[in-house]
Amino acid sequence: MGRKIGSGSFGEIYLAGVPSVKWFGVEGEYNVLVIDLLGPSLEDLFNYCSRKLSLKSVLMLADQMITRVEYFHSKSFLHRDLKPDNFLMGLGRRANQVYIIDFGLAKKYRDNTTHQHIPYRENKNLTGTARYASMNTHLGIEQSRRDDLESLGYILMYFLKGSLPWQGLKAGTKKQKYERISEKKVSTSIESLCRGYPSELASYFHYCRSLRFEDKPDYNYLKRIFRDLFVREGFQLDYVFDWTILKYQKSQLKAPPSRGLVTPAAGTSAGEEERMRPTMDSSRRRPTSGALDNSTRAPMMPRASLFAQSAGSSRRVAEEELQRCRNGDGIRNSAVVSTSDGKRSSSTRKQYESAMKGIETLQVSDERFHHH
Repeated sequence: MGRKIGSGSFGEIYLAGVPSVKWFGVEGEYNVLVIDLLGPSLEDLFNYCSRKLSLKSVLMLADQMITRVEYFHSKSFLHRDLKPDNFLMGLGRRANQVYIIDFGLAKKYRDNTTHQHIPYRENKNLTGTARYASMNTHLGIEQSRRDDLESLGYILMYFLKGSLPWQGLKAGTKKQKYERISEKKVSTSIESLCRGYPSELASYFHYCRSLRFEDKPDYNYLKRIFRDLFVREGFQLDYVFDWTILKYQKSQLKAPPSRGLVTPAAGTSAGEEERMRPTMDSSRRRPTSGALDNSTRAPMMPRASLFAQSAGSSRRVAEEELQRCRNGDGIRNSAVVSTSDGKRSSSTRKQYESAMKGIETLQVSDERFHHH
């Protein structure tokens, strides 16, 4: 189901990021379902990045997530439980692809043949996760396509803000807690929720809430407003997410610099270099050239070269080094220091490839990671 069907100005286009079913049946006393092995969830990665994602990462995710929801709706189903735990990244060559999982609360909203929509109803119990449920869901209105998209909007704001205004509310019972969440959500205006962030986020919510019960959303419009924002911000579609950089930086800090490859910057001791902590401030991100594609193995790069820079620019340097290696510049730059010693060149290549493998197969250890 993840077959590539084309490519465009906003990257490769996949048929669907839905795990393939390998086998299902009965084994002893158990019902068994075997699907693709996937990577960490977006909730895992959000925690890994200290519970804040940059605008660039969120926009790259949003484009894929909207596409996943659109595909699910095209099969006549609503998900009804969209949350960060139910979006997973792939592994290996698909490490940059978002997958949608957990269809336990999914519901058919129309007939496959006639496309007759389910009827409008009220007084429905809350289905899904209260934190990300749409306002209409809290009000007891039957869910439709518009509600999945509103839930997705809350996920995006959660990633950007670090939390939502209705988190952490205390109540005696689960029902009372749902009521408090509902009250807070209804009383929080779209402008208040999105204050301090690009106006496209508020536009997304206004559009979702303008849809009538049976309306088919204009998914392309929603993707277009985010793509336009992405371009206007000067971001590069290189699939370098926040966790990609963080994992790469950590791999550099763990391994001591190779001798003779790079001379430390003037006034900086070797000990000081190893203690440098690259920052994750998204405001320091700068556009990079080329595209980082996990489907190919990067050429050699002197892994110690990051430490010849100041700590404040380390994120930019990491991105540029990654991109130069993808574009082949890394080979040219490193040839000067490696041609005199073939063994050293081979060793450095293996060390760098090991670091890159760690990025491509990034998995975060977490009890919640085990999906059944």
